[in-house]
Amino acid sequence: MKMAITRKDQKDLEKLAWEQMAVGSKNSSIGSRIRKLMASFIALICITYVMYSVNLLLSSYSCSHSLNCSMNCTQESHPMVLLNASIKVSNNSLKQSNNTIKKAVVFPNAIVSDRNTETDLKHIVFGIAASAILWDRRKEYTKLWWRPKETRGFVWLDEKVRLNNKADLALPPLRISSNTSHLKYTNKQGHRSALRISRIISETFRLGLPDVHWFVMGDDDTVFVLDNLVTVLSKYDHRQMYYIGSLSESHVQNIFFSYNMAYGGGGFAISYPLAKALESMQDGCIQRYPGLFASDDRIQACMAELGIPLTKEPGFHQFDIYGNLFGLLAAHPITPLVSLHHLDIVEPIFPSRTRVQALQHLFKAVKVDSAGTLQQSICYDEKREWSFTVSWGYAAQIFRGIFSPRELEMPSRTFLNWYRRADFTAYAFNTRPVTRHPCQKPFVFYMKNVKYDNSTKITLSNYVRDGVKPPECRWRMASPETIERIRVFKKPQTVSIRQARAPRRNCCRVISSRQASIDIEVGKCKEGEISGL
Repeated sequence: MKMAITRKDQKDLEKLAWEQMAVGSKNSSIGSRIRKLMASFIALICITYVMYSVNLLLSSYSCSHSLNCSMNCTQESHPMVLLNASIKVSNNSLKQSNNTIKKAVVFPNAIVSDRNTETDLKHIVFGIAASAILWDRRKEYTKLWWRPKETRGFVWLDEKVRLNNKADLALPPLRISSNTSHLKYTNKQGHRSALRISRIISETFRLGLPDVHWFVMGDDDTVFVLDNLVTVLSKYDHRQMYYIGSLSESHVQNIFFSYNMAYGGGGFAISYPLAKALESMQDGCIQRYPGLFASDDRIQACMAELGIPLTKEPGFHQFDIYGNLFGLLAAHPITPLVSLHHLDIVEPIFPSRTRVQALQHLFKAVKVDSAGTLQQSICYDEKREWSFTVSWGYAAQIFRGIFSPRELEMPSRTFLNWYRRADFTAYAFNTRPVTRHPCQKPFVFYMKNVKYDNSTKITLSNYVRDGVKPPECRWRMASPETIERIRVFKKPQTVSIRQARAPRRNCCRVISSRQASIDIEVGKCKEGEISGL
């Protein structure tokens, strides 16, 4: 049975249908708005990210191509200080960022150094620690290596000294260290002079010399090989903080002071940014360590507070040893010779000469080929079963029998430890004993002269027997007793920064042999060449 629908019911149904349609339409409209809002939000994030990336890239590019780009860049460039280094970024400046002008204010006493140049001798400033009592004698060591009008630096004394002659005017300028009476020193075994010596780098820095990359510290009995020093320092970025030097030869010394300390007698180098940081805090640092013994350990204590480790370069030689240096010099590390120290304590490095005369003789080789001086090479005479070592510019040796390079590259103990009661285990490097077997004692030849041939571009150095009569040997083999001279032919050694970072020992070859002389060629190793049979 069908029920009749009245007009009123029909109107109610229509009204209900319209209300449902309206609610559906409203819900659909809200969802659409939410989707549009989310899309807009995501688009805004993307645009912001793109703008930030573009700004960052443009700022980095500008910083790397401008000396005055921002505060971060100028902190490395001494001593430019930018007070208004902010860069305003806008739609127009993003398109023209390379032409953005940054205003800089320079302190009146600031010295702008060209940090993009490679290190040369003119970029190094020396601070030499000396005393008035010893200067008159030790200045002879400084005369050996100082180059007037080329080298820069100062000798720092405790009091004034009198200049004796015109030759003294060719030495570094003399300065008197400032008063240190306000600083504490409580070490009963040491001397207060350690305070003034430890401040030499800072006092030299305050003089405000232009175009300085490195400050180099040394003593008045330290001898530097300048060209090799430049080679070694050129390996490092002088715009960064570097503390470069070497350890003592004595293990006990290194334990007592620190294996992280550069010894000032052997010399050490401090880059300009590190010297600047040291100068600003050193007096306060010194006050915190009144009980330390020397100047070296005070500087290392400040390096520790600054967080700068020691970068070790074995060419700096402290020589905390006594006696004959022959074993060390005849087996020098594969690195340029940078410095020699304690020359008043050890024996003359060449026999029958005074200490100064012996060093003058060594510098004949330094002037011809500083990079090759003391560089060891090892080769063999297979037929006669002899081993040869050449420490160029110093000495050559012949050994009966075949000795491995691993053995010959170790210094023989011709010297004594800094602590006389210590045995060979108290050295900070490997050594080998001086042989007692009469047949294994080396025949030693010292450099007599050296010259450079302009036509062939080759050096010729002559080495003659030391005159010591060899002990009797009963081995049934050829004896080097008849050999009186060794001639060594070698091209002057040039060391690039790449080679300095990846050193290799030179090779040598016996090219001819006569009854009383032997000719040896020394040079870079050829492809596949080794020191061995």
